[in-house]
Amino acid sequence: MSRLDFAIEMEPNIPYSTSDRMRDLIADNSLLLMAMSRFGLPLKLANHTIDEICRETGLHAETFLCVANMISRRPYDASTISLPALTEYLKRAHTYFLDFFLPAIRRKLISAIDYAKSHDVATIIFRFFDEYAMEVRRHMDYENQTLFGYIESLLAGHSVDGYNIEVFASHHDAISTKLNRLKDVLIRYSPDGNADLMNSALFDIINCEADLISHCEVEDRILVPAVMRAEESVANLPERSATMKPEEETDEADAAATLGKREKEIIACIARGMSNKEIADRLCISVHTVATHRRNICSKLEIHSPAGLTVYAILNGLIDPKEIDI
Repeated sequence: MSRLDFAIEMEPNIPYSTSDRMRDLIADNSLLLMAMSRFGLPLKLANHTIDEICRETGLHAETFLCVANMISRRPYDASTISLPALTEYLKRAHTYFLDFFLPAIRRKLISAIDYAKSHDVATIIFRFFDEYAMEVRRHMDYENQTLFGYIESLLAGHSVDGYNIEVFASHHDAISTKLNRLKDVLIRYSPDGNADLMNSALFDIINCEADLISHCEVEDRILVPAVMRAEESVANLPERSATMKPEEETDEADAAATLGKREKEIIACIARGMSNKEIADRLCISVHTVATHRRNICSKLEIHSPAGLTVYAILNGLIDPKEIDI
């Protein structure tokens, strides 16, 4: 009996269920290996059923199945997903693309191309690739800071004036198109070098393009509707001041009152996506002073992420949502 005989043939129009084994989902669609990783699931659990895995790890089963079914073009139900679970999945995907996949493709291209023989073509390829990588980083940094910060605010029962998921959706363009053009450039001009490495790099580009398309579809088809439902839920809540305990109101007001003018300026700069060096240059202070202010801000507000500080800045009028680049 061959290894393939161990895999269960799965009907293409039937959604995956909690009784299916993870290894059979991966055999059915290799992209689900990446989905498994982005949900924080170790490969050693692949022999278990989805139900067993979710029970062991605490993963929200409906969210995993929704993403897995959508990626595999099977019927899926997005009405019961967990926004925190989906957000963590997307954050891990961003880290994978920015810190591993795209840099790995670039390293492979460097090894594959004979720069001395194909100087002009190589220059165009790497310029094109680096500009594309920066475009992807801006796209994903915006989501990490502004979009996910907004979702955290919704989950805490807050709305944000001047911002909603439709703002994100209206600017959410596909980020895979340029990879397709890079693929065409490599095929058309075929720079001199190691043919095997070149084909391997080209194969990685094709896979990255498919992965990015799938990633954007998860955001458009699952995340956006889920955030819309969260917005409706928050809109139907009583005013926060009516439900907040007096001591909570006092604590929050005290924290805001203790912020100095410089600290508020720094929060606004953070919300704009500026680095410590950029903040220091803008405010004519040292990078060390900026870092000290940031530690104090985090301690006073008990907010420890740029996304959280961005939401705080919007909610407290320190920055106009329109100032945040999309």
